[in-house]
Amino acid sequence: MKENKRESMVKKCVCGGDDGTRTHPPKIEVFLFSLLLFEEMERLNSKLYMENCLIMQENEKLRKKAQLLNQENQALLSQLKQRLTMGNQNVNNAPDSYADLNLNTKATSSSRKP
Repeated sequence: MKENKRESMVKKCVCGGDDGTRTHPPKIEVFLFSLLLFEEMERLNSKLYMENCLIMQENEKLRKKAQLLNQENQALLSQLKQRLTMGNQNVNNAPDSYADLNLNTKATSSSRKP
């Protein structure tokens, strides 16, 4: 309600009175118009500041969530590497079936030749 009164006052100052005559000198018109613009800019600035604060809070939440996910991924990667290393060790410790087959074929082939 207060802003509407100011706007109508500024419009009246800029456009003149109902009879077409100016109600205030031009300097006052400029001052009132500048005041209205300043108040509007302050209102917009406050609104943008609040939006910016909310965005920063959301960014902080997302950053913390990303950090936790990264830690979880690192732990899973470490577990996977351990399993792969243990799997490779088990394969290396197990008898090589291909080598055993090759030994058996050599033994049978040499026994057949004589």
